[in-house]
Amino acid sequence: MSAAGKGRIETVVTYLEMTGPPAGAPLPPPRAGLEVRRAVQPTTGFYRYLYDAIGRDWVWYDRKLLDDAELAAIVQDSRVEVNVLWADGVPAGLAELDFRAPPDIELAYFGLLPEFIGQGLGGLLLDWAVRHAWRSRPRRFWVHTCDLDHPRALSVYQKAGFRIYDRRVELARLP
Repeated sequence: MSAAGKGRIETVVTYLEMTGPPAGAPLPPPRAGLEVRRAVQPTTGFYRYLYDAIGRDWVWYDRKLLDDAELAAIVQDSRVEVNVLWADGVPAGLAELDFRAPPDIELAYFGLLPEFIGQGLGGLLLDWAVRHAWRSRPRRFWVHTCDLDHPRALSVYQKAGFRIYDRRVELARLP
């Protein structure tokens, strides 16, 4: 990554896809007290809390540029699922699935709150998201990540069965 002008940074974006459902059994939870629940019609305040808490260390900024009406139009769309991993009643992660471009499904946002990283919950949530997406029988399930994300993001996606199909150098705006 290199500086690319005031307020912009060069980043390598990797695009990954899965063109068939996963084989084998679902991952077992690493501990009790975990559940994934869809936040149906999430408020923008709740969504911004998750987005900011998860993305703070990884330069997530796109959704911060949206006003509440623009954000609500996305996260409250019936074709977008905001799935939250709960650990003992506390939000621990996010798996946002975007069904708006059929027959494909995008894993639009995925991550854990910092306090939950390193507990085996990322693999569990990703496995859940993959299996959940494939219940809809998409042509493909895809995601993108960049070198500004968690250092293990790319390897976690690959371990879950995603394959790289493109890589691009892009300019990202700094928040």
